[in-house]
Amino acid sequence: MDKRDSSILYGILGIYAVLISWYYNHSIILALISYLFWPLYLIYEVLIGHLAHGLWKEIPLSYFK
Repeated sequence: MDKRDSSILYGILGIYAVLISWYYNHSIILALISYLFWPLYLIYEVLIGHLAHGLWKEIPLSYFK
């Protein structure tokens, strides 16, 4: 994986963190913070169970329905 591929993946996962943050909090400030610290935020969400039982794919799909 070269540098460009990893930067695209980094950006996509950052946007994914923002989608999850907005789904639960509806706060622009928290969405920006979750984008800046998305690796920690995604680990936190997995550990507390917000992404369990298929919600990891339902949350992003809810924005396109």
